[in-house]
Amino acid sequence: MVHIYYGDGKGKTTAAIGLAVRAAGSRMKVLFVQFLKTEFSGERHTLSHTENISLTFCPLELNFTYNMDAAEKAKASVTFRKIFDDAVTTVLTEKYDMIVLDEIFSAISADMISESAVYEFVTNAPKNIEVVMTGHNPPQKIMELADYITEMKKIKHPYDKGVQARFGIEF
Repeated sequence: MVHIYYGDGKGKTTAAIGLAVRAAGSRMKVLFVQFLKTEFSGERHTLSHTENISLTFCPLELNFTYNMDAAEKAKASVTFRKIFDDAVTTVLTEKYDMIVLDEIFSAISADMISESAVYEFVTNAPKNIEVVMTGHNPPQKIMELADYITEMKKIKHPYDKGVQARFGIEF
């Protein structure tokens, strides 16, 4: 089935991690793919040591998309397209039970991954693979494919008061 966690609230990645851990604990094989994040995201250490979860490569350094110049964005696009293409090949050839595409919708919105490529993958993925996607603003066409859709809505957040993201809490 297809799962979507989206919105402007905190908890999208956390929900996807929880589902991945539950699946891994049930002896399901999980491929966890992150876009627009770096190797230093706090969850990566624990996930990399969790049996039945495989992580894909993340860049060591990456600016927020709104801070990228055209050259940085072009370089990041090449990197993330390759990560997506390699992940699709891996999940199909190595018999994974679940793939998590964390921040895929944000990568689509930033024109780093094509909506049509994601749509094609989700449409044609074997029915025994759980596909979990997170991020802001999922395309309507992809939402129509989903079996589960959960919107994380921000009601209040310390960022609104000028508090910067905190290590171990927001990243």
